[in-house]
Amino acid sequence: MSTTLKAHGLDGSLVEPDWAPLAMPEVRALLKHFPQCGNPLEVLSTSPRPFSAASIVATQAGPIFIKRHHQSVRDREGLLEEHRFLKHLRANGAPVPRVLESRSAQTAIAIGEWIFEVHDVSIGIDLYKNAPSWTPFKAAAHAHSAGQVLARLHQSSAGFDAPSRKPRPLVASFSIFATQIPATELQRYLSARPVLAQSPEVRSDAAQALDLLAPFHAELLPFLPALTPLWTHNDLHASNLLWTNTADSADAAAIIDFGLADRTNAMHDLAHTIERNIVEWLTLIDDPARPDNVPVHFEHLRALLDGYESIRPLSNEEALALAPLTALCHAEFALSETDYFLGVLHSPQKAVMAHNGWLVGHARWFHSSAGARLLNFLRQWAQSPRKQRAENV
Repeated sequence: MSTTLKAHGLDGSLVEPDWAPLAMPEVRALLKHFPQCGNPLEVLSTSPRPFSAASIVATQAGPIFIKRHHQSVRDREGLLEEHRFLKHLRANGAPVPRVLESRSAQTAIAIGEWIFEVHDVSIGIDLYKNAPSWTPFKAAAHAHSAGQVLARLHQSSAGFDAPSRKPRPLVASFSIFATQIPATELQRYLSARPVLAQSPEVRSDAAQALDLLAPFHAELLPFLPALTPLWTHNDLHASNLLWTNTADSADAAAIIDFGLADRTNAMHDLAHTIERNIVEWLTLIDDPARPDNVPVHFEHLRALLDGYESIRPLSNEEALALAPLTALCHAEFALSETDYFLGVLHSPQKAVMAHNGWLVGHARWFHSSAGARLLNFLRQWAQSPRKQRAENV
């Protein structure tokens, strides 16, 4: 592909995108379904995120956000799973984008091999537009506000009782470690995704990760009954938030990008937020032999937890579940990314980064002294007296 536009690569560098950027001819064809937008005028910006093509487009009626997926990644029903969740969240006060309806009242528009969605442009500044996942907040105040907006999202999600999503690539589900016997559920997970089940390398790495993560599953087991099922975002990196201004004191103004959403639980989502923002995993890619060199941003972690509990205080069981969930939460998404790299992109080179570098590598890191410090911090935080926690963390 010949283009000057770049996307986030697996190691955080900018690379050639897997999906061609949106072009004006296809935007014009799409917007014929959305007469309320008028004609498109200009592509204002192109997202560097790697799993789809997305742009903000100026139209006669104002700016809109358009996202194009290959139907092997998101078919119409897969996209509607996300849109129904967004509609529920907006109805319950969450600051999330409005998905526009076509003239035929559709929100997922299939054109050829592609599926499109069109959103209002949410209010706020895309302060972290160029920040890949696993890079830190710019300031502790941002972490605090992210914790607050995540807690409010969980409050807004209550009452959305859709079932878990069907097996699809690029979804951060929670099933393997939500059971008493993870090995059985892992086999069920792989069997539902033939490209994974048929790969000896994936099966071997999944088994190795299962062994490495077994102590954390054992730690989680007593608290599983206290984790109420809930539809969650599962990818609340700072780049999936829009902000009130560019200052270190800015507040989160909106939450975007619900592509990884699924029915998990609130602590699984909070663990993902820790995993995405607090640990600089890209350092582990650069130097896997030195896991203790991976930065962990404890000041931001304190602020994130304080912000969350200022809106939605945790039960003791929820708090105690957070440490093991932080070690476990990435496993299914690493497998889901492997499914995407093998089944959609047909790239064994990228897949090995997911099933070995991330699935096994991250699981192993939690047995390092750096990983133990993070988990011990969360355990101590969970065991601190409720009224003193804000002062002690």
